[in-house]
Amino acid sequence: MVRRDSAPLVLLALLLAVPSIPARADGPAPRAGHLVLIGGGEKPADAMRKFVELAGGKDAPIVVIPTASGEPDAAEYYEKLFREELGCTDTVSLRIRSRADAARPDFVALARKARGVFFGGGDQIRITNALLGTPVGDAIAAAFAEGAVVGGTSAGTACQSERMITGEGDFTQVRTRSVELWQGLGFLPSDVVVDQHFLRRQRQNRLLSVVLEKPELLGVGVDEETAIWVRPDGTFQVLGESGVMIFDAKGVSLSRRPRPTGQDLLGVRGLTLHLLLPGESYDLRTRRPL
Repeated sequence: MVRRDSAPLVLLALLLAVPSIPARADGPAPRAGHLVLIGGGEKPADAMRKFVELAGGKDAPIVVIPTASGEPDAAEYYEKLFREELGCTDTVSLRIRSRADAARPDFVALARKARGVFFGGGDQIRITNALLGTPVGDAIAAAFAEGAVVGGTSAGTACQSERMITGEGDFTQVRTRSVELWQGLGFLPSDVVVDQHFLRRQRQNRLLSVVLEKPELLGVGVDEETAIWVRPDGTFQVLGESGVMIFDAKGVSLSRRPRPTGQDLLGVRGLTLHLLLPGESYDLRTRRPL
């Protein structure tokens, strides 16, 4: 029989004896890597230098994914950019056009050992169609989880959301069912959706429609010649020449006006909007500027 005054000690011993529960294998991957995501247009020099620095310097193995582009010389363009303009000595393009290409053992090995992976611009659907659920896609995710930096420009930025804006739809009004979302690569936190060419091409209606229809998502619009450097702790800093606009509709008052087309007009009261300039920072976890 256990004495009443010894019961707490017995309970403590039992708790210490219980093995810790491991993290679920199907849970979100650790975000040990950094992201350097450019909104398109001219690539800002400070963002490209930061990408190379985070990869480990000019001699680090860097892999370029030109899959989004329809231009036949896209691979050569990015190799020249990294080698001649940035002085990198170990840069290779993976010319992936299909899921079969993304299963090539030599491409898998290069992606797995990369310390920097850069996605070029074009059409983000080409990236996800070719990479999601493939050995190369898995190798990039594993490298990122171990600290590799992932970068991109234009479509190479759009594809980093878990919920990816495809670019299809009618953006003349703020309404439901006007923006097409597909599964993206998911290197950004799962409640963040990113848009590109944002201020230059006046894409506010597009991103606003997304966050008002799905207010759990935080909308981040990155302008041309501008980048966000997303750190593993969930904070980011704006780099480059223009700005980054943020829409936060979580917990606000939303309204709809039905229309015969089934695309309801969307309204909001109390929306939080930030326009951040180069050098300013933001915390994606707390949804607050720093």
